[in-house]
Amino acid sequence: MQTRRIGDLEVSAIGLGGMPMSIEGRPDEARSLATIHAALDAGLTLIDTADAYHRDADEVGHNETLIAKALATHERGADVLVATKGGHLRPGDGSWTLNGSPAYIKEACEASLRRLGVEAIGLYQFHRPDPKVPYGESVGAIRDLLDEGKIRLAGISNANPDQIRQANEILGGRLVSVQNQFSPAFRSSEPELRLCDELGIAFLPWSPLGGISRAGGLGSTYAAFARVAEAHGVSPQRVCLAWMLAKSPVVVPIPGSSRPETIRDSAAAVELVLSAEELTELDAV
Repeated sequence: MQTRRIGDLEVSAIGLGGMPMSIEGRPDEARSLATIHAALDAGLTLIDTADAYHRDADEVGHNETLIAKALATHERGADVLVATKGGHLRPGDGSWTLNGSPAYIKEACEASLRRLGVEAIGLYQFHRPDPKVPYGESVGAIRDLLDEGKIRLAGISNANPDQIRQANEILGGRLVSVQNQFSPAFRSSEPELRLCDELGIAFLPWSPLGGISRAGGLGSTYAAFARVAEAHGVSPQRVCLAWMLAKSPVVVPIPGSSRPETIRDSAAAVELVLSAEELTELDAV
């Protein structure tokens, strides 16, 4: 498994996004545990989660608890960087709400620490800006958690370039990651990716496989990735991740998965080398 850097840590160039294992349509626990174990067997050392990755109102932190169980029952569990987030809530009716208040973020971090069973969270990320709370105040809570040693690394999610710069300043240059939506179907985070490349901050695309399904209604996008995939004898999903990895050494995609076979396929993307012509074609669709 190839590696990339998040802060001062080396992690696998592909991570595992845990959300599909805990929200609506989730599989049974046995399959989820098998998926996480398959990721570790494939060499993945980064797993992304959040306290808001749950379905029902009374199971906040479902995904964190699941991941903690999986890591405790695998010989490589101690080698994994768990990245979690705070600032989002799910009332249990399928909706997502926000709370970026410093008090709530600190409370959420304490709860995540207990669920993960660790003394310090590997990477803690502010999940999404809350328009009711000044952004600097929310990030200030992350800075306090970092200074107190309750988190080892600090990141932000769903941020624009100005917020990235502001967060890095508030954190005293210690911002190590930005997690934004980025995929063949959603490319508006290109400016954030370029800024992260300039600053040496890891860029973690969430939902990186968007647009690779025929059901997505993006026929030309799917067709382009499918053509390249056929030429290499691999899946379009694998081509998509290889395309992302080629964009910058700071990119660490975190494809969501709930099946062992899909995360194995994603992990194999690090071995796929696309030609300059293929990359140009995929950039253009």
